[in-house]
Amino acid sequence: MADSQTFSDRYRQGMTTRRAVLGDNHVDRASSSVTTFDQPFQELITEGAWGTVWSRPGWTKRERSMVTIALLAALGHDEEVAMHVRATLNTGASREDISEALLHVAIYAGVPAANRAFKIAKHVFEDMDAGKAA
Repeated sequence: MADSQTFSDRYRQGMTTRRAVLGDNHVDRASSSVTTFDQPFQELITEGAWGTVWSRPGWTKRERSMVTIALLAALGHDEEVAMHVRATLNTGASREDISEALLHVAIYAGVPAANRAFKIAKHVFEDMDAGKAA
């Protein structure tokens, strides 16, 4: 990525929040594969998603985590659902919280979307319980 001196305060806040939610290992892996092609995209999500939305006051990381999982499930973004289910280790959202969020997905976005997300979450939980790294 670019020289850290060129990053905005929002980017730096976003990277701090991103690391707090997803963990250093995940962020380090993602950062190590950035190229000049996708660097602008990585900066956009770090500033926009992590530095602006996830860093806002008012909601806890737990609350943001549940909403994020529900939205990703409703939209069928399976890899992102799995990533954010793993991130609940850092956000404080419980398995019961995730189940409740996915029940809302079933009613408001459809049973197939929730069914797929429940399967993904169960698989992630199995891996977490077995001590498997992401």
